[in-house]
Amino acid sequence: MSLAHRFEGSFAGDDSRLTDDAVLECKICWYTYDPVLGDDVRQIEPGTPFSRLPSDWCCPQCDGARDQFMVVLSEEDAPSNTAVSAGADTVARQATARGQALAAAFREVYLNKMRDTPMSNASLSVEAVGFRPFGQRVLGVLVAPWCMNLIVMPAPDEDWRTMHIGDKRILSFPSGDYEFVFNDRSTTGPYLACSLFSPMTEFPNQLHATDVARAILISLFDAAHRDEVYDVDDIRAHRELELSAMTTPDPVEPTSVAEPVLEGAAIEDASRAANAKWTVTPSRRALFTGGMSDRSAMSATPSGLDSPSAVDAAKD
Repeated sequence: MSLAHRFEGSFAGDDSRLTDDAVLECKICWYTYDPVLGDDVRQIEPGTPFSRLPSDWCCPQCDGARDQFMVVLSEEDAPSNTAVSAGADTVARQATARGQALAAAFREVYLNKMRDTPMSNASLSVEAVGFRPFGQRVLGVLVAPWCMNLIVMPAPDEDWRTMHIGDKRILSFPSGDYEFVFNDRSTTGPYLACSLFSPMTEFPNQLHATDVARAILISLFDAAHRDEVYDVDDIRAHRELELSAMTTPDPVEPTSVAEPVLEGAAIEDASRAANAKWTVTPSRRALFTGGMSDRSAMSATPSGLDSPSAVDAAKD
């Protein structure tokens, strides 16, 4: 079955058009509601059809209205208004499962190596947030007590065995180009990680961290955040400047420069989640991470904090 997806129009609030096993997707942020999984954010039990969701239910990822959700279809299923692509359903569930497997691996790391280290925030736990299909790959955010990483996992037909742990790759998104670091775990297989925050001292609780993670997944696809002057070399140079800034005093704030606050629905969502605002010329990382502590994000090591060597170093 072809996995080239398209959407039937919004069901426009007409629940009679939906089957109990219908999988629907938010047309704003691409969050997928699968009745088999339910919605743990809004405490919707697994097995609850979309048609039986409360009338005031909204997207747990972007707060989009219930009525704008669309039934996910494949090209072969396009003639039917209510049919759901079995292929799309399988891919979505596999993406969720792969995120959960990665979270399980990180829980083991936390329990065995990171729990008692000063890098870990005891108010947080390991959680896979928003793992979903990204083309044929898988995309999501992994939250842990010591770091938050954007994760990309390979497509089924991709062979990443030529890469080595610590190798860097630049991946492009509508909001810009980002540097990822390769890692591989025996329980999850290979993946690429882009370090967002480390340590996680800025987050008072798990809800705060997961709200920011969801805001990141929205902002990632917002082209308004893109900085067209960056190329691969610029990104690397910018990263080196960020790291060197950690060892130098903060410059005196110029009094002649205005401090406009960025606007926009996605930015407001991220800012509200982070309880922060941006000022003069924020870096793309500040936009990307919802304005949360650019310094915290800068403190992450270039190779990430999820490699065994980094974890061992932290333990010592």
